[in-house]
Amino acid sequence: MTFFKLEKTDGKARAGVIKTAHGDIHTPIFMPVGTRASVKTLWQQELEEIGAEIILGNTYHLYLRPGHELIEKVGGSLHGFMNWKRAILTDSGGYQVFSLSDLNKVTEEGVLFQSHLDGSRHMLSPEKSMEIQKALGSDIVMAFDECPKLPATEETLRTSMELTLRWAKRCREYELKPHQNLFGIVQGGTHLHLRQECLERLNEMDFPGLALGGLSVGEKNEEMRQLLADFVYQMPDQKPRYLMGVGTPLDIVHAIGEGVDMFDCVLPTRNARNGQFLTSKGPMNIKKERFKEDKLAPDPDCQCKVCANYSRAYVRHLYSVGEYLAGQMISYHNIWFYLQLVRRARTAILNGSFDEFRASFYKSYTSNEFA
Repeated sequence: MTFFKLEKTDGKARAGVIKTAHGDIHTPIFMPVGTRASVKTLWQQELEEIGAEIILGNTYHLYLRPGHELIEKVGGSLHGFMNWKRAILTDSGGYQVFSLSDLNKVTEEGVLFQSHLDGSRHMLSPEKSMEIQKALGSDIVMAFDECPKLPATEETLRTSMELTLRWAKRCREYELKPHQNLFGIVQGGTHLHLRQECLERLNEMDFPGLALGGLSVGEKNEEMRQLLADFVYQMPDQKPRYLMGVGTPLDIVHAIGEGVDMFDCVLPTRNARNGQFLTSKGPMNIKKERFKEDKLAPDPDCQCKVCANYSRAYVRHLYSVGEYLAGQMISYHNIWFYLQLVRRARTAILNGSFDEFRASFYKSYTSNEFA
């Protein structure tokens, strides 16, 4: 079975299909983040209803609670444990080790860190990350890498890149389950020559897919966009390209135009819990007084069950009195919005009209109607 098939290009933008043991993934795709075996506030059946073809699981969090051994024992895999029948991607845990632990020590072996939960000490190595992800049974497994914060010196970034490459080789040598596909991660900060060198050396290891890591971690947005413009097209045509942890709707549409296939971000559910709808006319803060008596749907252009059935005034009321349903409704809509966005981009690519789609989306989304 061919893992990835590139169906159509329109400029740099691409439409393709990733084939997994748990169903096809039509790219470009947005992957809702299910950190602890749950996309916050949403049922798995709702994600199916929305049309999510793949979700993320978090290696670090699932290792600490409830433990990969328990997940495999109870459910046979993360799919069985959470009753999710479609594809899953698991991250390596590397980013969380660096971002959540104030006390960690990086060595050639791996990272010795303290749990953010109880202070217990753990070693996460490339082999341990692969062991955890193998037990979770995810369809796409991410190599264990070091993710330095930006800005950083070129010397720091090179040292980190070299370690990431050595760890990538150890991950590649680990035997996963037959249905699992391991992605390498390109590091190098905003230095194009480091990214190019890292890519060249990862290509020698022949990963089924490649990800861009170490972005949206402190650099300026224009720096990220420039790197995407200069670099993404150099990645292999016949392998999926994944931009990790990015981002806003505008960033996603921009990155699709540069040739990126896969995205994930906590933004749609995190912002939902803070009362923000993501709409065709831009972000809308439902907490504002102006919506107190507003009879309109949250997003009149949206066909999701929230916008089809409820008013801005009602959702604002729920949020203002602390009802959990508010966060659930906004999360449902926001994930729907993201998945509709990438579907519309895919349709435009297949029709050869991506430039028109992008221009129309930019104009509508940045209209400042709700600013």
